[in-house]
Amino acid sequence: MIARLSGTVWHIGEEHVVVRCGGVGFHVQTSTDVLDQLSGVEKPIELYTYMHVRENDLSLFGFLTQDALALFKLLLDVSGVGPKAALALLSTLAPNIFRQAVAQDEPQVLTRAPGIGPKTAKAIIFHLKDKITFAEAEIAPMVSDTNIEVIDTLTGLGFSLVEAQAAVQSLPQDKDLTVEESVRQALAYFAAS
Repeated sequence: MIARLSGTVWHIGEEHVVVRCGGVGFHVQTSTDVLDQLSGVEKPIELYTYMHVRENDLSLFGFLTQDALALFKLLLDVSGVGPKAALALLSTLAPNIFRQAVAQDEPQVLTRAPGIGPKTAKAIIFHLKDKITFAEAEIAPMVSDTNIEVIDTLTGLGFSLVEAQAAVQSLPQDKDLTVEESVRQALAYFAAS
């Protein structure tokens, strides 16, 4: 099994990256989070990988952190969740948001990922609730006053705390948005999912 790849980025696709290691290019399926963090071809990269073996298919899935890889493996233990659905979940939700949604029994947060319906979301929560501790589910505080106001506004509109935090986390971090602009973009996040 291939547990880790360390090399250079050879090619970046829509849902994968090709990592060149010692003259060999490895096709690694990965989350949008990983793809967003890549700075271009010929740059060094290190991915923690999971090799999925089926009768007629070998696939590599790559992650920047061991934490994301561990969550991916936990998701694969859930009946009805394959590698593509697990990757979709990790592309849609940050690991801390995912953990909090499981810990607080909020399947509607998980259904934001493509391919995850209410039944699968409930199965994920049922299967993983005892495997994720409360300490792991805590979210690091989003310290800006704007973020706090946006979360307060969204929870006032009826969204759960986890949903509001997921929406705030989806906002562009490189822009100084007003509260109104942030709420507008957060509502667009809900409308898109």
